[in-house]
Amino acid sequence: MSNRIQKLFKYRSLLLIGILFLGSCKTNNNVMLSKKLKEPWKNLKQIERAIKEPFFRDANYNVIAYGANPDGKTLNTESFKKAILSCSKEGGGKVVVPKGIYLTGAIHLEDNVNLHLEEGAEIRFSINPDDYPLVYTSFEGMELMNYSPLIYAYKKKNIAVTGKGILNGQANESNWWTWKGSDSEGNLYGFKKGMPSQKDKLNLPALMEMADNDVPIEKRIFGKGHYLRPNFFEPFGCENVLIQGVKVIDAPFWILHPIKCTNVIVDGVNIQSHGPNNDGCDPEYSKNVLIKNCTFNTGDDCIAIKAGRDNEGRKVGITSENIIVRNCNMIDGHGGVVIGSEMSAGVKNVYVEDCVMDSPNLDRAIRIKTNTKRGGFVDGVYVRNIKVGKVKEAVLRINMHYSVYGNQTGNFIPKISNVYLENITVRDAGKYAIYADGLENSKIDNVVFKNVKIDTVKEAFNLEYITNLQVIDTYINNKKIDQPN
Repeated sequence: MSNRIQKLFKYRSLLLIGILFLGSCKTNNNVMLSKKLKEPWKNLKQIERAIKEPFFRDANYNVIAYGANPDGKTLNTESFKKAILSCSKEGGGKVVVPKGIYLTGAIHLEDNVNLHLEEGAEIRFSINPDDYPLVYTSFEGMELMNYSPLIYAYKKKNIAVTGKGILNGQANESNWWTWKGSDSEGNLYGFKKGMPSQKDKLNLPALMEMADNDVPIEKRIFGKGHYLRPNFFEPFGCENVLIQGVKVIDAPFWILHPIKCTNVIVDGVNIQSHGPNNDGCDPEYSKNVLIKNCTFNTGDDCIAIKAGRDNEGRKVGITSENIIVRNCNMIDGHGGVVIGSEMSAGVKNVYVEDCVMDSPNLDRAIRIKTNTKRGGFVDGVYVRNIKVGKVKEAVLRINMHYSVYGNQTGNFIPKISNVYLENITVRDAGKYAIYADGLENSKIDNVVFKNVKIDTVKEAFNLEYITNLQVIDTYINNKKIDQPN
């Protein structure tokens, strides 16, 4: 054999070995990735087992027996209070709201109480701010003394709101919603120039300044004479919380807001509320939260996971973690499942599976938003088996330049990592499959799109400062997509 033929044979052999080696590496990488994608889901059962559903004594306390009148006109605040206190004092049970319309001010839950609305029951909440006493609460990630949430519990255990009835906040363009004032999108919600709003200097700007300067909570007094809207249902610092089966309509502000809670179940709740800041469910500083079988049709984010705002969030320092979203239907909203923008204490271990998201008025499916004033971190967002009909902007939107309320730049660099989307089908993704803008000094890290099929989208990717993006078995506009540059 001539030297030339020997060299050619040697070259071909080396080339074949190289091809086999690269193929083996690719196979090994895919195996490693598949394993990595499966590992977070293995923790799901363990997290779910830790979420304890509240248990109640078999005893009923009918609100009518405590003087409630279901005529829709009589204010029943005291009757609800008496029934709830009696129930809790005697060991707990079910406070029953029979068929009828019950007007009331704030309802405060006590230990071991299940507020249960029978089919045909509707609780209508007063639109008179005087019916909501000053309590320790929260507004957009900042704690304060403000109007009581419509349903409120502070440091209680084993509480629930259940049944087939309706919780009606009665908010509209003639009362609570006007307090929002005008916004950048031109939505007025009944606001006219000269009306009081949360943007007045003695309202939200004053609270922001207090939070930035560590003013004690007891000195952050708002409520009467101020214009910060109350949350709808807020368990604050509670353990073992359940809200199940009810329909919630027309909220003044955030709708379900478990804050500093452990073990929360939101099951089969139907939320229909299109007012300003009408987020459907906002777990904040909370751990072990299961949101399942719900419908969200909202004026803001369907689900928005929070963890405090700016200096206050960092000071509180309670991470929101172990949040499960399963078998939910997202219709209108700014996002299906969202993290932020109040997330300065950080968010980790978010699981989203078997959901449907579809509306021409739904902006994004999955959204993460922060900035250098918020800071914080997001580590571990795991999404699988999602059906998306239509969204306006993107399937996945990650924004580290989120801006609201003026200048939002600072020295607190956020970090976002480990965002996995797998088995996603999309009919119309709007502008982008993935729209992600990180920071030069804090790149978005480790994003996976696996087995994603998008029928129609204007552009596959709009990416800035993102590393370790992997696109696998993904088809966009009927074409298999290679790894983006």
